Amino acid sequence: MDLHTQAQAVLLLTAHLSKPTPNEPRPLSPAEWGRFARWLKEREISPERVLRDEPARLLAGWMDRTVTLERIHALLNRAGALGLAVEKWQRAGLWILIRADADYPSRLKKHLQADSPPVLFGCGNPRLLDRGGIAVVGSRHASPEDLAFTTRLGAEAALQGLSVISGGARGVDETAMLGALGREGTAVGVLADGLLRAATSTRFRPSLLNGNLALISPFNPEAGFEVGNAMARNKYIYCLADAAIVIAANREQGGTWHGAVENLKHGWTPLWVKSHLEPTSGNAELARRGGRLLTGESCDLVALCGREATPGADRPPALVAFKPRDTSTPVVDAMPDNLGFYQLFLRHLRTLTAKTPATDQELLTRFDIGKPQLRDWLKRAMEEGQVKKLSKPVRYQWQSTRPEQNSFFANE
Repeated sequence: MDLHTQAQAVLLLTAHLSKPTPNEPRPLSPAEWGRFARWLKEREISPERVLRDEPARLLAGWMDRTVTLERIHALLNRAGALGLAVEKWQRAGLWILIRADADYPSRLKKHLQADSPPVLFGCGNPRLLDRGGIAVVGSRHASPEDLAFTTRLGAEAALQGLSVISGGARGVDETAMLGALGREGTAVGVLADGLLRAATSTRFRPSLLNGNLALISPFNPEAGFEVGNAMARNKYIYCLADAAIVIAANREQGGTWHGAVENLKHGWTPLWVKSHLEPTSGNAELARRGGRLLTGESCDLVALCGREATPGADRPPALVAFKPRDTSTPVVDAMPDNLGFYQLFLRHLRTLTAKTPATDQELLTRFDIGKPQLRDWLKRAMEEGQVKKLSKPVRYQWQSTRPEQNSFFANE
């Protein structure tokens, strides 16, 4: 796919094309590009003309304290580096959007206007970007209980037809996305680093190929982790969503906290916070600053996003499973970690082995899980009488006559 001239010009002016070096000119920031693009538009000068014509003549009259003509000229002189970088990215299956492209998310332009990122790198299904959905964010070091809750939340979003939007980082972000994808839902990940690596990850590759996932980043696809980039991308997660849920935030520190406070300040989308008993959690403070506490009654996710329910949609009744724990009453949301994925595993195992048994190696090639996880789930399925183990050679075959459970929230 050839990159059109306007996109080439925007990339040259705003993007790092490789790992930054001391002598490389600094690309224009979103704010700087916003000023420059507005000046060009007022004079009916397209970005490709800046690339094609002589900048000194075309930009006569442009004056800016940081965006000098010398800097613009140096950035435009990177055509060779651009060609090499774009060829590498496209060979890996990445695409590139600029603000003038039809698939560029209008939600970013609506909320951020001139501060919306001039370039988005991505892979997967770009049409998911303007679909909206529920943003789910939280700590990289969330507790097992919070991660189990997040898995259920992602699965529930999928059941209700909502995309999960998150940051793709380990912990809450990745768990929410995988919870939705594991239930055949859709997700959008806004990455702060490593887009090129994530595009070929076994965690995400099947969902990228089947159109259920889009991964995007406003930063170089090969960029490493930087705190500044992680903080900067938070706004894009909120702006793409209809509502947001904070699972766990460290009080007054960390990206989750600062992103939530920034969203409360600007009002990009309604913010909900999970009730939390940890004394170090910032969730209660976020609620005091304007976030809404998540309760059982408020977890109709479609209504939480301000949408009307789809007539005839399969709406599972067990939303009370999201109700915050109260130690004075019996726990109603007890659910083993990864029960949703185990249910999905059983469903596919039945399809694969109902008629013909399969070896563990054959199962490993069909499921994107590790050998220890496969062993644990097969052991559990045999204990429950769902599967029988055959010998010489060792194989597994479905034998259960138990009715299948229809909801990931149902208790066994």
